[in-house]
Amino acid sequence: MLPLHALTAAELTQAYADKSLSPVEVADAALARIEAWEPHANALYRIHHDGARTAAIASEARWRAGKPLSPLDGVPITLKENITTKGDPAPIGVAIGDLTPKTEDAPAAARVREAGCVLLGKTTMPDYGMLSSGRSSLHGTTRNPWRLDRNPAGSSSGAGAAAVAGYGPLHIGTDIGGSVRLPAHHCGLFGLKPSLGRLPVYPPFMGRAAGPMTRTVRDAAMLMSVVTGPDVRDYMNLPHQPVDYAGELEGLSAKGLRIGLIRVMGTGIDPEPGVLSAADDAAKALSAAGAEVTEIPSFLTPDMLEGICRFFEARSYNDVMALPESARARILPFVLEWCTWRAGTFSGADVMNAYMQVMAMREAAVKAVAAFDFVLSPVAPIVSYPADAHSPNEDSHNALAHIAYTVAYNFSEQPAASVNWTFTGDGLPVGVQVVGQRFDDLGVMRLSRLIEQIRPEQKAWPEPPR
Repeated sequence: MLPLHALTAAELTQAYADKSLSPVEVADAALARIEAWEPHANALYRIHHDGARTAAIASEARWRAGKPLSPLDGVPITLKENITTKGDPAPIGVAIGDLTPKTEDAPAAARVREAGCVLLGKTTMPDYGMLSSGRSSLHGTTRNPWRLDRNPAGSSSGAGAAAVAGYGPLHIGTDIGGSVRLPAHHCGLFGLKPSLGRLPVYPPFMGRAAGPMTRTVRDAAMLMSVVTGPDVRDYMNLPHQPVDYAGELEGLSAKGLRIGLIRVMGTGIDPEPGVLSAADDAAKALSAAGAEVTEIPSFLTPDMLEGICRFFEARSYNDVMALPESARARILPFVLEWCTWRAGTFSGADVMNAYMQVMAMREAAVKAVAAFDFVLSPVAPIVSYPADAHSPNEDSHNALAHIAYTVAYNFSEQPAASVNWTFTGDGLPVGVQVVGQRFDDLGVMRLSRLIEQIRPEQKAWPEPPR
């Protein structure tokens, strides 16, 4: 039998049902795993030692009585720091963040508590979530457990590292430009950015989504069945459609599927050979299984990527410049330089032109996918970068050049996922991205599950240094 920390949510559910395992045993094993890995990975901002054990004891009683709250009752989970939880501060990764405990749960937190999940703690994130990195002025450096000198990416950096390290099977991050999919790619995980509004978030914002980050597609599917429950606080929440994502996950045939392949976006950082070969190999495997795979050109223009860069810079500039100078001095210098080096000179016309490029990007993304059942591509242009880097190119004046493959689908509202395909010769994971039609979250998960079944043999998950 696998160690308790390595069991999937599906395996734990079965073990709880047949009474071969207790949620208390599992919570204790997860907390022990955290104790072993945290000095190296630095993935958690808060650890709920007592709260997790109390929740596990209550879950154990429900399973004994045959009255679990859901199939995920008693399954350990972590939530990203900015998914607020009652009683915990949410300083959003920055040293000047508000440390006042929150008075209510965000939608995802409320849904997992209602399902009986055992919250182990809150995962780290970089300053304001505006880095694809594990660097934070508050938390220090979160590291990739596959190789501690490598970056887990971000901004769901702690969630990615926690999943690799085995802090339970379930993790939820957030994504406004790739912040679930990028760490999933760099950490060898499955990460889903759902359709906008599928999983309610608070506060809602254009392009913002929360999504599961797990070792298996099935675990993410089980979690989606729970967290997609409605919440009136998200004014963009889609009409609730109860879907048994796990029950409908299996059985997709590649035969007859029309899949578009985008290899090169033509803007941002040029893709490395390793990420291109992973996408090519995945495309060949799907073609061999019966799919009709067609390479298509990029829909993203340099002006579109520049537009979203300016949009994010202007948004963050307004927030940062409202702070006193003493507070600004405590933000990561890279983040401060990124959002102030030019945004203060933007005119109203500049900001509106940037917004219109975002809308053009949205239209182009939907149109590009419309002719296919799915689109396949790399997730990120690079395989890895140093743990202490703020971004892959370490250029604060061009800090978002690496999100060209991911960002459009946040604003086109389409579901997109990263699923690990292979590993480099030195053992680092390489993912591929699956993009679906708007609202076809189940389809993206079904194709990701198929890819999971036809991909090369995977490596064993890493163990903590001794």
